[in-house]
Amino acid sequence: MTLLPQEVIRAKRDGEALDPADISGFIEGLTRGTVGEGQAAAFAMAVFFNGMSREEAVALTLAMRDSGDVLDWPDIDRPIIDKHSTGGVGDNVSLMLAPIVAACGAMVPMISGRGLGHTGGTLDKLDSIPGYITAPSSDLFRRTVKETGCAIIGQTGDLAPADKRLYAIRDVTATVESVPLITASILSKKLAAGLGALVLDVKCGNGSFMGDVEKGRELARSLVAVANGAGLRTSAVLTDMNEPLASAAGNAVEVDNAVRFLTGERQDPRLRKITLTLAANMLVSGGLAADVDAGFERASRVLDDGHAAEIFGKMVSVLGGPADFVDRCRDHLETAPLVVDIAAREDGWIAGYDTRRIGMAVVALGGGRTRPEDDVDHAVGLTGFLPVGTKVAKGEPLFQVHARSGDQVEMVRERLADALTISGDAVGTRPVIMETIAAEQAN
Repeated sequence: MTLLPQEVIRAKRDGEALDPADISGFIEGLTRGTVGEGQAAAFAMAVFFNGMSREEAVALTLAMRDSGDVLDWPDIDRPIIDKHSTGGVGDNVSLMLAPIVAACGAMVPMISGRGLGHTGGTLDKLDSIPGYITAPSSDLFRRTVKETGCAIIGQTGDLAPADKRLYAIRDVTATVESVPLITASILSKKLAAGLGALVLDVKCGNGSFMGDVEKGRELARSLVAVANGAGLRTSAVLTDMNEPLASAAGNAVEVDNAVRFLTGERQDPRLRKITLTLAANMLVSGGLAADVDAGFERASRVLDDGHAAEIFGKMVSVLGGPADFVDRCRDHLETAPLVVDIAAREDGWIAGYDTRRIGMAVVALGGGRTRPEDDVDHAVGLTGFLPVGTKVAKGEPLFQVHARSGDQVEMVRERLADALTISGDAVGTRPVIMETIAAEQAN
């Protein structure tokens, strides 16, 4: 690095383009501890306000990838594919998607993250499973992928450690929404996993970080362009996040929802549509399906015949969880002592959700973090959400609060009093799949 850390911050603060060597040096310092948390926070804020060029974003992504080990899979002859979501409320897709795609013949080494802001984190959900190791050794990670076809884990100390530090800092410094920082954070982990292809689920709507479709499209184009610029074949699917995706939001409650989905006991329609669409795109990108329709059909088959549920159960067991988790998940998951219905105050049709507020209510219950060091209460959350367009009667349950105390229930009741809109007129459903952005569309 030719510049001191504070000079890198100053240059970006003043809107200058950073040299790749200075970006690399700053990230190396962050990894080694010679760049402090305050400096990293200042850097993140400078990038938040002044952005980065495509070349800077590629350099940041590669520097974060190279801050630790970069895996390769020389002894595997199956496609190595993964997916990443930019985050939403009730977004437990990864838990079902990885075993579905593995059941179709791919390998899915999925490096996931913890909750950011109002969105839930896949690792926090998996921590609900007793014994499940979200930070395994590289040897256990590799063995799990080879034996089961997939492994959903977090960043170990050896994979993109610079991102792990910056990820936690962004969460508590209001810099989560920065497109270059999101891009580098997502892609550094994926590149470190040694993927052959990647499909991105970019959320748009009031429960997403990006908000409207144009902002979502901007992020999708950035991700696709930077990923392909870094040598990873990538496409993106824009999806709707104007209502909770699953009918549950929290940690253990979303794991329970995922197991019900995999076993066919309950499959929320929007959740099924997006899960199978992403699976289809992954199969196409890995050469396992001729087109999206064929991929959708193949993914549906392995879901409906129980093969995906079997793989999920085996993955949980190899990574330290209960061997009978799929069959007895409710016996293993911690539950909240209070489950209370929140009822409709009038007749009508569900017209919309303030989805971000729902996510923040889960955080307020203890199901998320306000500081990086905060513990997460895996038992609390919200369940029973009904899709937009559903007709309800006064007094009918709109959702349930899973809480530790009556005070928590009343807190949620107050916070979410206006987070769900009921209309006197019939309301239609909104499509969950908005558009797909291929590599050639990103530039």
